[in-house]
Amino acid sequence: MAHVTINGQRYPLPGSPFIRLPLGLALVVGGIFGFLPVLGFWMVPLGLVILSVDFAPIRRQRRKLEVWWGRRRQRKKRAARPAE
Repeated sequence: MAHVTINGQRYPLPGSPFIRLPLGLALVVGGIFGFLPVLGFWMVPLGLVILSVDFAPIRRQRRKLEVWWGRRRQRKKRAARPAE
């Protein structure tokens, strides 16, 4: 079984790329129609995360976003600490 790690948490994914690729593409395409009931714009990032397992360019962008988000959280955490 494949997995993707985001912010230190592991999320399981289907092990076969023959399942992951159609699933990721379906989520991205379905997310484009997010204005319709049941479908939502939340599907696009989820589909991209699933596709990032198999495609290096998407994986690099996901990793850059993850590093940026972690640094941002650290800065906010440091700024919220009371001065000693």
